[in-house]
Amino acid sequence: MALQLDVMREIRHQLLPYQVGDRPITGATVISDGSTIDSLTLMDMIMALEDRFDVSLPINLIAEVRTVDQLADMVLTLCGRA
Repeated sequence: MALQLDVMREIRHQLLPYQVGDRPITGATVISDGSTIDSLTLMDMIMALEDRFDVSLPINLIAEVRTVDQLADMVLTLCGRA
């Protein structure tokens, strides 16, 4: 449970500069729809998550991630394998 909270906290921290208006960043928040975060920024965020949690996120799976929950689940799954 602590790891799950850490992952969500880190993702929210990474997305905070791209938060739109007053809407909070939740698990359902769409990470990249082309209007808030570009692909280069997304890759920087992915690299920061990889460093923070000592995992390697497969690029082919990253392309399928749309929400904060999906990204958190991917990180948690890979942490469980380590």
